[in-house]
Amino acid sequence: MRESYANIILQRKVERLRKETGNPNLRSVRDTGRTPQELFKFSIVRPLKMLFLSPIVFLLSLYVGVVYGYLYLLFTTIPTVFQLQYGFSSGSVGLAYLGIGVGSFLGLMVIGSTSDRLMKQLTAKNGGTPKPEYRLPLMVIGGFFVPVSLFWYGWSAEYELHWIMPIIGTAILGIGMIIAFVRFNLIINFSEMNADLVQMATSTYLIDAFTVYSASVMAANTVFRSLAGAVLPLAGGRMYENLGLGWGNSLLAFIALGMVPLPFIFWKYGERIRTSKLFKVEF
Repeated sequence: MRESYANIILQRKVERLRKETGNPNLRSVRDTGRTPQELFKFSIVRPLKMLFLSPIVFLLSLYVGVVYGYLYLLFTTIPTVFQLQYGFSSGSVGLAYLGIGVGSFLGLMVIGSTSDRLMKQLTAKNGGTPKPEYRLPLMVIGGFFVPVSLFWYGWSAEYELHWIMPIIGTAILGIGMIIAFVRFNLIINFSEMNADLVQMATSTYLIDAFTVYSASVMAANTVFRSLAGAVLPLAGGRMYENLGLGWGNSLLAFIALGMVPLPFIFWKYGERIRTSKLFKVEF
């Protein structure tokens, strides 16, 4: 694949020109003058600063972390649920994961067919000026899928309804999870002024909003959600023992329901927060 990162392209051009001209003093406009050791330390610290000093990065990372934790909680508990509640064998219980797989595929279809189209429509209404917040409407919809799926999955398994019912619940989670992840990532890359570069859709919001720092934002988000994915399943077994499948998943659903307003808040105030000097992260 062709290199697309401006810093690397310019650095390669500088190295070529140094050889051609014999001038060792040529420098890239993107050259910060940092040594590799200094650059490494800087690259480690910057994602942490963005995570804890930017409300948008922290709250959306928290939201995605919770959803990610729920996914891994289901991964670790589905075998127990379907073997004990529905009598699945150890060989066939793996088929229960098809619900999440099918739901994720449907979520990708929704994102792929609507993301750029919606972005272009909202940009046109704004006089041709795009904003990262135009990536958020689908995240609002995806946010409702998560609590609905947990209520559906938990209570259908609690009352031992037909085995397809909890699997449908996990499929709904797959749809909401994919929409939340993809929208989150799309929200990060947008502060680059050239709207032609923005042809994608919470990955997209953050990518749209932080442009050249999008890799740092995604690093912060990845660490946060990976910790949630590792830690939350450790409490799942004890939670289900004490609360049961119905109320245990309802507790998770109520937490997810409490986070549904986040996309609404950033839709209305996101631009003000991003441009506010109070929350501007200095590098």
